[in-house]
Amino acid sequence: MSHNGLVLVTGANGYVAARTVEAFVKAGYSVRGTVRSKSSAKGLLDALSEYASRIEIVEVPDITVEGAFDEAVKGVDAIAHLAAPVSLSFTDPEPVLKSAIEGTLRALEAAHKESSVKSFVLMSSIAAVLSTKEAPYTFTEADWNDEAGAVVAKLGKDAPSGMIYFASKAAAERTLWKFRDEKKPSFSVTSVNPAFVAGPPLILPTSFENINLTTRIITDVYHGVPLAKSGIPGARPGYVDIRDVARLVVFAVQHPEKANNERFIAASAYALPQGVADILRKAYPERAGIIEEGKPGEGYSPDHSFPRDGLVYDGSKAVRVTGQEYIPWEKTVLDTVEQLKAIL
Repeated sequence: MSHNGLVLVTGANGYVAARTVEAFVKAGYSVRGTVRSKSSAKGLLDALSEYASRIEIVEVPDITVEGAFDEAVKGVDAIAHLAAPVSLSFTDPEPVLKSAIEGTLRALEAAHKESSVKSFVLMSSIAAVLSTKEAPYTFTEADWNDEAGAVVAKLGKDAPSGMIYFASKAAAERTLWKFRDEKKPSFSVTSVNPAFVAGPPLILPTSFENINLTTRIITDVYHGVPLAKSGIPGARPGYVDIRDVARLVVFAVQHPEKANNERFIAASAYALPQGVADILRKAYPERAGIIEEGKPGEGYSPDHSFPRDGLVYDGSKAVRVTGQEYIPWEKTVLDTVEQLKAIL
């Protein structure tokens, strides 16, 4: 047991969750991580072997069943709920929404029954914030995405897969705040709403194909994929470093007095494949023949900040409240390539 307490991290072997587990143990906490099957936690335990005495893994095969987290939550000081369906290729909204809503509810119910719990942090998403707006518009924590749910309710299995994901994130977060309003729990309640998360994974993917989708904007460009096809073409280019997301979750647990009842948009960079190419061609001149040159400097500002005249994500509240700036996009790009070089 550590001096800072015990945190339950659900879905502990995921891309963002693994870095969150790392951030907690480095901050002096012990972590109990839930995974669907114990074997899937091997990569996490290997990566954090020096903290092995402070990491415990428990199996929760189905996060939606009644009492799913009742055992896992015993004696914990805080819960970071990160287990959720993540994909941009969903075809049926029903199981995705069920997992997002009921998984969140089961974690909250378990927390509510366990008197030791002082903080609950939900990994939400910018997807729960965004909606159709006319530019210029700045999205803040006051904005909500109620559109996706309406589209999915209307179209069902014909809904676009991205819309299903958006609807699931908004529904899970609505579940959190509704629970707070109705049950008035004694623990603090916080949501973290990241833009696209990029950066070096803690657990190395086994192949290029297994690299997290939102980090592909970096690895595709390095790999020589044409800029027009790199990353997630057509998606809004808002990004944040994975290590900043993990840091925000830890902050919410460490400072409930500042984080209670708050949403935090985590967004630091307006990142385009062209900007990534410019960073990488400078850092790796030997790859000049592989990385497409494109039109250097075009379409973005030198600090990769959001253009004022477009649709802007305002991630400044997290900086104000934590007193810490975001990791610069250039560092995110270069650290990612260095971490993944073996499979690139």
